[in-house]
Amino acid sequence: MHERAAEFSEGVHERYGIDVDVLEFDAGTKTAAAAADAVGCDAAAIASTIVVSLADEGNGGGLGAAITSGANRIDLDAVADHFDAAAAAMADPDRIRETIGWSIGGVPPLSHDATIPTVFDPTLTEYDTVYAAAGTPSALFAIDPRRLADLADATVIDLTE
Repeated sequence: MHERAAEFSEGVHERYGIDVDVLEFDAGTKTAAAAADAVGCDAAAIASTIVVSLADEGNGGGLGAAITSGANRIDLDAVADHFDAAAAAMADPDRIRETIGWSIGGVPPLSHDATIPTVFDPTLTEYDTVYAAAGTPSALFAIDPRRLADLADATVIDLTE
């Protein structure tokens, strides 16, 4: 198992007391379509974690996360409104790595270095199992979406286009 995927699995066990079965794929799972092809599910059952930069007037802003269905696109204006931010934009990859400890393409929905506010796409709750990144662009884990939202302390709200 890739070192970062093992780190993710161990971190989830330590922090949440659960064991996840990390699946690794040589072809990679960088996109929702690639991930869906790898596990044989609908792209809508892929839980993509998108980290956004929230611009607040005067304080430089912070980060937020949106766990979205792979079939949907995030609405950045709706995210900004939800978090009472002046604006929202895709976060800088270096800032993501420095703040939450994971690199884009493999950002998991759980086990971040820092706690950031998180929203969860209700489309994911239509599935019994969803698949999310497990710390690398070629690793996924399966989980019940309601359990995922709970563990991520995420607010279930539609913030997609």
